[in-house]
Amino acid sequence: MGVSAVRDVDVCVVGLGPTGRALAHRAMRAGLRVTAIDPRPDRLWPPTYSCWVDELPGWLPSSAIASTIPRPTVWAKSEHRIDRPYCVLSKTGLREALPLDDATVRAGRATEVGAHTVELADGATITAATVFDTRGLPTLGRRRAASAHGIFVAAETAAPMVEEGEGLLLDWRPENGAGPGEPPSFLYSVPLGDGTVIFEETSLGLRGGMPQRELRRRTLNRLAAHGIRLTGDEPTEAAHYPLDQPPPRKGEARAVPFGSRGGMMHPCTGYSVADSLALVDTAITAVQQGRDPVAELWPLRARLVYWMRMRGLWGLGRLTTDQSIAMFDAFFTASPRGQRALLSAHDDYTALGAVLFNTVAHTWPFRWRFDLVGWTHRNRWLDYDFDQAPVSAARR
Repeated sequence: MGVSAVRDVDVCVVGLGPTGRALAHRAMRAGLRVTAIDPRPDRLWPPTYSCWVDELPGWLPSSAIASTIPRPTVWAKSEHRIDRPYCVLSKTGLREALPLDDATVRAGRATEVGAHTVELADGATITAATVFDTRGLPTLGRRRAASAHGIFVAAETAAPMVEEGEGLLLDWRPENGAGPGEPPSFLYSVPLGDGTVIFEETSLGLRGGMPQRELRRRTLNRLAAHGIRLTGDEPTEAAHYPLDQPPPRKGEARAVPFGSRGGMMHPCTGYSVADSLALVDTAITAVQQGRDPVAELWPLRARLVYWMRMRGLWGLGRLTTDQSIAMFDAFFTASPRGQRALLSAHDDYTALGAVLFNTVAHTWPFRWRFDLVGWTHRNRWLDYDFDQAPVSAARR
């Protein structure tokens, strides 16, 4: 069926996660006619979202932040305090900061999403000058993954490890019970601003990811090492998604993928929401001015950053625990700009290239640098079988 020259709306957003809702909200505020589609548009998002405070756009009110950690901690060979405020977003506060009162919100499932048309399961068709596809990531399969198992613990119970106003961004201390011949993982733990703390064992870069049961076992081992015992009734959350979703190509006649679906998932950290929020206005301005949003979102310098971060992801996915500790210890001695270039900056390719080179150059022993760049052990953990893993002393 041909597309009429007269569109129903200016912008159609398919998917109302934080990214899609922000895109629809800012398009509405810019005076565009907006339709947003989601099977469950009123659902509160399940995951916990966090980011660096300075990543958030100026238009987002402080009510979107649930808790702030002024100087988060990284444990590698030694303790590092990062002089950069970090925050946990309030899911309720973020949603309330992104009202869609002047947009048309439809509860429905999209069956076909094209450059100018969206077909719904109920038979309806919506036409738009621009369609944004923000439905999240496709299935994982054997792709390089972020896997995490989080346990929500009362703040007073968590205090031996995480006190009020503190947070563990990366905890590589050897307390999770994993043996030297097993794929590595680290702990992430932050207060959520509601009287609870999340303890989340995390794996980055493994093909197919790490099983939830293994991540939970490692989390409980860490807590036990600090005298924290749980009842077993604590709420949990699970994360399991690919890290290697590429940016879209310019000039393709299709809906504009945005957010994690559009290459904004950070390959080395698994973060996407803050970068997506920061780029929403870039996309909307491109629509208003008749330019290609993909070209505006992904100039050459941003594509170079993505390419270099993918090299970092491949490196992460083949390291041992000891190598990971050495590598992160080298990285967190870099300058604030260098750290920011890897962790969050969308297009600072010169600083990113420098910090990646210096991280490899300062990782010790020297021979481990060959693993980092892929000259040796390129497929170290490929097809690792957690069910058949040897029972080491650390696992008993």
